Amino acid sequence: MSLSRILVVDDEPQIQRFLKPALTAAGYDVIEAGTGAEALRAVATRAPDLVILDLGLPDMDGKEVIANLRGWSDLPVIILSARDRETEKIAALDLGADDYVEKPFGIGELTARIRTALRHRNKADAIPTLIETDGLTIDPVHRLVSRNGETLHLTPKEYDLLLLLARHAGRVVTHRTLLTSVWGPAHADDLQYLRVFIGQLRQKIEKNPTDPRIVRTEPGVGYRMVME
Repeated sequence: MSLSRILVVDDEPQIQRFLKPALTAAGYDVIEAGTGAEALRAVATRAPDLVILDLGLPDMDGKEVIANLRGWSDLPVIILSARDRETEKIAALDLGADDYVEKPFGIGELTARIRTALRHRNKADAIPTLIETDGLTIDPVHRLVSRNGETLHLTPKEYDLLLLLARHAGRVVTHRTLLTSVWGPAHADDLQYLRVFIGQLRQKIEKNPTDPRIVRTEPGVGYRMVME
């Protein structure tokens, strides 16, 4: 069985010195790049399975790398950056990044995010039959949702919202992406509108809506569906 190849894009030598042995010990084949241009060349020529990308590169902003990459590749990208501003996270995710991990970070958290992103990529081309998590079952073919065998009655918008989160399970989906995808561009900034619908959805699908296990909040950024 071939190892998944991870491209680490970071110009800090200490990060490279830490990540390469740590990810190799976790069972990955690791290649490295120190600039955005090197990263794009490596994606084109070395065929990695996932990219770990710093936003602060010497030749271009990491968001430019994502925008360029998304023009021709759906390769999973995990941002690894010391920039902790919500606007930076949102911009990177809206451009097509799959996840965001802040420095300093734990290798356990990072490898967990890697596994999730790789699983999502492996399932991306499959036609979903049933999506199941924590007693909840989503049937995309028949547009049915049930919990423990009991049919749940969702409005069309609640269902569309749930299905969008399910299709990106394990990934952060930003407020703007959810609003524009479900309600259209005119509602891109209607954050309170989205919160109301998320609250209604949780009342129907969660065992304990006040402590949600399925649809988790990423504060200031968006929501993530957790598959357990």
